[in-house]
Amino acid sequence: MSAEATNPATPGPVVPSAPRRRSRPRIDLRRLGRAALLGPASRGRLPDAIGHVVEAHRAHHPDADLEPLHRAYVLAESSHRGQMRKSGEPYITHPLAVTLILAELGAETTALTASLLHDTVEDTDVTLDQVGEEFGAEVRYLVDGVTKLEKVDYGAAAEPETFRKMLVATGNDVRVMSIKLADRLHNMRTLGVMRPEKQERIAKVTRDVLIPLAERLGVQALKTELEDLVFAILHPEEYQHTRELIVDNASRADDPLAEFAEAMRTVLRDADIQAEVLIRPRHFVSVHRASRKRGRMRGADFGRLLVLVNEDADCYAVLGELHTCMTPVVSEFKDFIAVPKFNLYQSLHTAVAREDGQVAEVLIRTHQMHKVAEAGVIALGNPYTAPAEEQARGRVPADEERVDPTRPGWLCRLLDWQEAAPDPDTFWSTLREDLAQDREITVFRPDGGTLGLPDGATCVDAAYAQYGEDAHACIGARVNGRLATLSTVLRDGDTVQLLMGQDPASEPSREWLEHAHTPAARIAIQRWLATHPAPAEHEGTVPAENSGATKAAEATARPAADTATPGAPAPRPGAAITVVDRPDASVRLAGCCTPVPFDEVTGFAVRGGVVTVHRAECSAVARMANAGREEVDVRWGDTSGCRVTLVAESFGRPHLLADLTEAMALEGAEIVSATVEPPSQQRVRHTYTVQLPDAGHLPTLLRAMRNVPGVYDVGRAQHHAPASPEPA
Repeated sequence: MSAEATNPATPGPVVPSAPRRRSRPRIDLRRLGRAALLGPASRGRLPDAIGHVVEAHRAHHPDADLEPLHRAYVLAESSHRGQMRKSGEPYITHPLAVTLILAELGAETTALTASLLHDTVEDTDVTLDQVGEEFGAEVRYLVDGVTKLEKVDYGAAAEPETFRKMLVATGNDVRVMSIKLADRLHNMRTLGVMRPEKQERIAKVTRDVLIPLAERLGVQALKTELEDLVFAILHPEEYQHTRELIVDNASRADDPLAEFAEAMRTVLRDADIQAEVLIRPRHFVSVHRASRKRGRMRGADFGRLLVLVNEDADCYAVLGELHTCMTPVVSEFKDFIAVPKFNLYQSLHTAVAREDGQVAEVLIRTHQMHKVAEAGVIALGNPYTAPAEEQARGRVPADEERVDPTRPGWLCRLLDWQEAAPDPDTFWSTLREDLAQDREITVFRPDGGTLGLPDGATCVDAAYAQYGEDAHACIGARVNGRLATLSTVLRDGDTVQLLMGQDPASEPSREWLEHAHTPAARIAIQRWLATHPAPAEHEGTVPAENSGATKAAEATARPAADTATPGAPAPRPGAAITVVDRPDASVRLAGCCTPVPFDEVTGFAVRGGVVTVHRAECSAVARMANAGREEVDVRWGDTSGCRVTLVAESFGRPHLLADLTEAMALEGAEIVSATVEPPSQQRVRHTYTVQLPDAGHLPTLLRAMRNVPGVYDVGRAQHHAPASPEPA
């Protein structure tokens, strides 16, 4: 039996709950309870106790078959008979109230039927099989989903597992979560009968998890009332202050919002635009936030104006008229019709001002948009209705075939990573982090596919969203065609090409955790790191998190430089250069530009009869000429054997250095010296001076180095020349 059911001999006191919004009148649950105890008045007639539910349901679904509701109520009332809530009311008033909440939001008949029965399997002798036989597989599935959420106590230690189960059930049918949210709302309305410490604990869980879930499912009507109820419990003093602000504003002689509304009706009527202009008072939490942001509250700050039209195009027509005939506040304009929010919300937002400084916020949407804005996925009906011919055969989709077309991308992600979470605590922390994200972006893959990610996601997150744990092999990315580090934050509409390495033993960098924002990425990286403790630095590894890369580079490069045949003469650096008219001159190839055959070169005579040779485009050439250095005519002679300095840019990954030096050795390049700079933003810069057997090998060497996974650029060194000319 749930915590709300109690022995009728010890009913708890009736304590009024926090005041609710004026837009939804309170139903007299005590009267409903008395009617419930009387049962159906006559055969074939709906019980009076669910008259409010029927009325609300018919307002959204005038042709609905009410017979399942009738039977569900009779079963629920007879099953719960004798049970009382802690508030002293018959227990049947609880499923009735939950069902009424959903009916007001436009839930379809199947969801309402399951809502009436949602506590029967847990709290009475009714079995799940009986529910299935009497009401069908759909209702059975929904009741089972809600029942599973109630089987774990809402103790602090049990919360993670409770909500993990909730997500699993919700992922297969969002109506399960809808019933759960309505159930929590009614329990929050009557929470005053519980001890203060229990009120506070339930309110905190509602704030941290259920309210964000309501926001993500787009059920604003539930979300705003839950916010107010939580606000009253957790912040009673601020709640009371906000209440006083609202009462004081209601006593004002003038109403700026009413004046704005009348002016708008006139503008739209003159423009021959059919529209309904309504005043929507802010709820308590919204007023509180506005007062903290704006300081002194003015009359127009206590609500918004809602303009409802019939067609999408009318929304923009209204916007045009308001911006033409009134004074718009341009910075307040947002178009959520062209770019809907992650929770299906669509609307135009703007604001208009008048001469006295009052500013009114305006929401413009169609009637259908408004229905979805208030009720979210609840307003979308039953997404699992089988085709008519299959219904005639009595077929419904199997559980594994249940794919909800209305399920938002964030919910798909949560379902994916909750299976991978290693323990409830990790699940709980990552759930709360993900729910804290209030905006979703869409990025495009080169093949035209899309990835849904939370706002603030990076290329690391995109990699794990697309490839799962295979993203361990990701070595970089191109964002909108340009090379980017994996830490790059993505924006809505970006095109992301992820560069994957070929090494099956590729490893994620520990640094990636700093840039991973999605639970899928963080859990995958953490799980790999937990099973692969950080090893000691070894040859051929470029660590991504410390400066040990330089030492590793030197350790790998030295053997390559020492592999020359013993006793072989070292090549003379300038052997490939002929100095015209000075055959015995000592030649030195400039280190600032490292010329190789067949670069265009020029020479300058320096101290000791040495001739330094520079590439013609080297920045040092102009400085040396201006300093009066003697220019010497030089040309390439024997090109067998040349020395060149190359710079490689790469993404950091294990074993990259070993792979790169191996590729160079296979092309006959002898590494004379090598340095690797400490990684910066996951990029590593390598500098190699190599001896080639022939200058003609250089293009092949460059190509081989660029083909090493993780290397995205290789080129000739372009060192800055010294500030002063070489000594005479």
